[in-house]
Amino acid sequence: MNWTFRGREFTEEHVGEYFGIVYLITNLQNNRKYVGKKFFTKASRKQVKGKKKKIRVKSDWEEYWGSNKVIKEDVQKAGKKHFTREILHLCKTRSELSYFETYEIFTRDALVTHEYYNDWVTCRIRKDNLISKPDTITYNNSSPKSNGYSRSSPTKISILPL
Repeated sequence: MNWTFRGREFTEEHVGEYFGIVYLITNLQNNRKYVGKKFFTKASRKQVKGKKKKIRVKSDWEEYWGSNKVIKEDVQKAGKKHFTREILHLCKTRSELSYFETYEIFTRDALVTHEYYNDWVTCRIRKDNLISKPDTITYNNSSPKSNGYSRSSPTKISILPL
């Protein structure tokens, strides 16, 4: 099963300037879900004039099924056709990814219900990396040169203490 974003297939050609995705994988057999994040690139090293230089190379995001051991076993047992992979947020920075992944896990109560595979969350976000509040992505057919995805006005998100 391929990735979808707002009901449409999402491929390498749509990546553009985005750093990664926050996603939802759903097991269609038991409706169990998993929220996670994935970078479009990964760190690597390249030998340049006798020195090792840090570079970013394409990650395995197109074939990725999460880091949770149980969901990976379920995908292997049941087959990929019994799962959907939906992109919830396209993000431009590592901080946006962490913010939205954590937001989705907490607002869905993913850690306190058996409806989700999620069993832990860790998050480190610098406030100054979110000064220009994370925003949402909308599908836009208006520009023929556009890859179909554009940024819209900022989203206001409040997280209240328990």
